[in-house]
Amino acid sequence: MRTLVISDIHANLTALEAVLDDAEHSNTGPFDSAWCLGDLVGYGPYPNECIERISQLPNLECVLGNHDAAAVGSIAVDAFNPDARKTVLWTQEKLTPANKEYLANLPERVNLEYITLVHGSPFRPVWEYLLDTRTATISYEFFDTPYCFVGHTHLPVLYYLPDTRVIAQLIVPEHISQMTLAPRAILNPGSVGQPRDRDSRAAYAMLDLTDYTWEWHRVEYDIQSVQERMRQENLPERHIARLSAGW
Repeated sequence: MRTLVISDIHANLTALEAVLDDAEHSNTGPFDSAWCLGDLVGYGPYPNECIERISQLPNLECVLGNHDAAAVGSIAVDAFNPDARKTVLWTQEKLTPANKEYLANLPERVNLEYITLVHGSPFRPVWEYLLDTRTATISYEFFDTPYCFVGHTHLPVLYYLPDTRVIAQLIVPEHISQMTLAPRAILNPGSVGQPRDRDSRAAYAMLDLTDYTWEWHRVEYDIQSVQERMRQENLPERHIARLSAGW
């Protein structure tokens, strides 16, 4: 049972299709189910296309991200910086009624038998960043499954807190791309559509539920074509430029 884990697509259809193609044709075979950790829209130029593509994935579980919530008016646009606010307003205008309804119906949290799915953190599922071991350690009080999968930071990381530790250990996939998971861990697959770890390649993860093997993956995609489409839509130049550098 192989599960594709993706997050922070941010309306980048080109990156999403590259990820799906890579995952489908991996050496270990296609995926059986998909879990999306939120922010289907925001920043990028293909909000409707990304929602529709993700909604068709097999055995899908998907949670609400902060940009998704803003796109349907559940979060005030004033909560975003000026560039992000501009894209939120643009996205609101572009979304079809059906896709707005899809986002509006996404849950903030999905509780599975062994895994909790949220966008930000188990404490504040839609909009808290897990960027340090202290915040991550506190987060363990707010979920009781062996594992919690998060997105939001756009950084592929793992926080590990076994019973023998007081502070969570941070693991970054610089030299480790595959591992067998052990309780308790918080895992982030990184961002499909706007990585921020200085690696411009789209990020995703694959989970094998038979032996709880976790694999981080990176995939190159046609960044320039996405940037050109963003310029055509008059989206913020800062968001266009950061795609090339992965920040």
